[in-house]
Amino acid sequence: MPELPEVETVRRALTSGIKFATITGVRLHRLGLRFAFPPDLARQLEGQTIVGVHRRAKYLLVELGSGTHWLTHLGMSGTFGLTPEPPATRSPARGKHEHVTITLTHPEHGRMCLAYTDPRRFGFMDLVPPNGVSRHLDHLGPEPLGNGFSAPLLASKLAARRAPIKSVLLDQRVVAGLGNIYVCEALFGAGIDPRTPAAELVRAPRNKTAPRPRPALEKLVGKIRNTLTRAIKAGGSSLRDFEGPGGETGYFQHQFEVYGRAGAPCVTPGCSGEIERFVQSGRSTFWCPRCQSARS
Repeated sequence: MPELPEVETVRRALTSGIKFATITGVRLHRLGLRFAFPPDLARQLEGQTIVGVHRRAKYLLVELGSGTHWLTHLGMSGTFGLTPEPPATRSPARGKHEHVTITLTHPEHGRMCLAYTDPRRFGFMDLVPPNGVSRHLDHLGPEPLGNGFSAPLLASKLAARRAPIKSVLLDQRVVAGLGNIYVCEALFGAGIDPRTPAAELVRAPRNKTAPRPRPALEKLVGKIRNTLTRAIKAGGSSLRDFEGPGGETGYFQHQFEVYGRAGAPCVTPGCSGEIERFVQSGRSTFWCPRCQSARS
């Protein structure tokens, strides 16, 4: 499933391609994907000018001139493809997994076609009204690359949590946008055992003071930021179906230190351990048992 760096990569590519374009036509080739399309999706998109493309957690938000945002979650295999508008024969010739076809007119690029393809159909689309209220967004925690994300803030969210730190970081109410790959990588970078109860990374409050982060948690926040920043710079990780709007693929998977490397030697200088895999809450966890023991 595309995680924050992959969605951010798509956002940046779409921004350069479709910002300031006017939507001249919308064709929905099915009734929905994971969920049914909003009944007025095509009507609310057609005729609108795109004034921006944003990201919140793993969601893409195309801002329209009306103030409404067109929300898309890519699911496990969703991709946007942007091409010069093909001949009128495109509709019958479209790929069998192309579910939404949008025609655009851009003041510089001319006529274009934006196609949403999703073989597994696990993505979905919705409309967010100008007031910003959305059942998909209202519960989300802070953005890990935003100014509001800090070790003290994370400590306040972990203080009462006894679940393993890896599971807690995957909770979108705690931190928005983190997924399995980058949590594994960040925990390795911080030297933290993924099974550590989250509350053990926090100093207990005294005299009604706020919970304080332990050094390991301070380091983890830095590693989360660093890992995501490097992944975005690399265009994300191309695992299974992910590609960008122009068909390009990311290459951060070549920089993985633990994810998918079970049985390989640890990359930490002087460490003689090897990467192991186990399952937590139905997800694969990769770690180095020798390096990852920090709790204080």
